[in-house]
Amino acid sequence: MIIFYDPRCVEYSQAGHPERPARIRGTVPLLRSRHGDWEWRTPTAATEEMLLRAHSRHQLDRIRAATQDFDADTAAHPGIYEHAARAAGAAIDVAREAVKGNRAFSLMRPPGHHATRDRAMGFCYFSNVAVAALDALANGAERVGIWDFDAHHGNGTEDIVANNPRIAFASIHQFPGYPGTGTRSFSNIHNFPVAPLTPRAKHVGEVRRGLDELVAFKPDLLLVSAGFDAYAGDPITQMTLEVEDFAAFGKWLRETNIPAGAILEGGYSNELPELVDAFLTRWIERSVAR
Repeated sequence: MIIFYDPRCVEYSQAGHPERPARIRGTVPLLRSRHGDWEWRTPTAATEEMLLRAHSRHQLDRIRAATQDFDADTAAHPGIYEHAARAAGAAIDVAREAVKGNRAFSLMRPPGHHATRDRAMGFCYFSNVAVAALDALANGAERVGIWDFDAHHGNGTEDIVANNPRIAFASIHQFPGYPGTGTRSFSNIHNFPVAPLTPRAKHVGEVRRGLDELVAFKPDLLLVSAGFDAYAGDPITQMTLEVEDFAAFGKWLRETNIPAGAILEGGYSNELPELVDAFLTRWIERSVAR
């Protein structure tokens, strides 16, 4: 397993905000202590050319010059363009390693799946997974699947990849819930809205259906928007999943036998390190056993 991580990603914060540096600060030492054989790499920031595949020039300019918050959730932190470019670059690095057959995970912030082509929102500035998918298509991939099991709809990813015949997107998310989208499927977009407090087995079944849709697309690369806020103990959602469910998602990803990479999205409980570890450990279990 390759972990893409840059310690600078914890250098910005907003008091009381759930998307806080502790998410990463708690996860890094746990993974390092339990998996001494995993490789840690510093990601390369995404270039303008890479970002412009997914976002407008206006969007890049606004983030670079931001002096006022984008919305109540998405602050104009000093240096946020550079932070967001490094997170997007980490997603690209993950995808490029996946194409080579290497399992990789981006342990970075800010997350990305709410950022649309023209708007920063929902803690997100650039759509990391969409940037990575479009980079893969520009560099030899034929078809890319995006599996988003974050508790919130990946509206930004949908906005960017909708109607692209070379990408299939599946989002399994709480509805009603932020951002209030993702109620219908169309073209290459497969949405699975799940009501708050849906029984755990039913929710897990919807996550499986989403993955099955992507496998049927026969992608040569599968990217995961790995959000862990569908956990029953998450403070900003009303969902019911447990640690072992995220472990199951890792097992399913392994069993697809499709080159794959994963990118951290949400997950705001103190249990985030355990949730990430459960997912990653089961994902690589077979290769560890050899």
